Amino acid sequence: MKNDKLTNQYRVNEQIRVKEVRVVGDDGSTVMPTRQALEMARHQGVDLVEISPKAQPPVCRFIDYSKFLYQQKKRAKEMKAKQVKVEVKEIRFGPQTGENDYNFKLKHAKEFLLDGNKVRAYVFFRGRSILFKEQGEVLLLRFANDLEEYGKVEQMPQLEGKKMAIFIAPKKAGTVKKSQQKLDRERREAEAKEAALQAEAPKTEEEMPASGGLFANAKISEDALRKLKENKE
Repeated sequence: MKNDKLTNQYRVNEQIRVKEVRVVGDDGSTVMPTRQALEMARHQGVDLVEISPKAQPPVCRFIDYSKFLYQQKKRAKEMKAKQVKVEVKEIRFGPQTGENDYNFKLKHAKEFLLDGNKVRAYVFFRGRSILFKEQGEVLLLRFANDLEEYGKVEQMPQLEGKKMAIFIAPKKAGTVKKSQQKLDRERREAEAKEAALQAEAPKTEEEMPASGGLFANAKISEDALRKLKENKE
């Protein structure tokens, strides 16, 4: 059916029923009666193909129609192959996501965005952990802030049942991919910064039910939250 659609896209030879046409070629164009153009096409052993029906008069060419269709199909196939298929990659966090796990998922998210894919990151709340949905929002906003160089927020965190999700779209092509050495250095710097902040922050059992978990992420994400909200405004 796809071939029929392409075949029926052009009128050929006797299908062209206007009185006159403009025949274009390498040496220019000439307006002539359609009957004369058909006779010239037969004499040359080619077809008269209407390539621009809306022009006044319609524009035609002397070409081998079978070869012309083959070239059109080949060109359409090449264009389709060049089209980038955008996929949505999912990153899942738990209420007690530790820093090492966070950095591991952050690394994968950067790779997804560099490949031109979108990222849907979400926190899954199991049971009573839904009480910590505000901390889940902070975690996702921190995640978006850490990916600011690679993508932009397409949808702010939203609660969908037991999941709170955020959508991040890749930035325009041309972003230079960082070397693994640079990524590792940034990760070490982030870990050192977190350790320093945690050492300064007061810790109680009520405030920090699980070391390195969601509350720890919330503590170190206040600046990221404020910065991202200011950018959105």
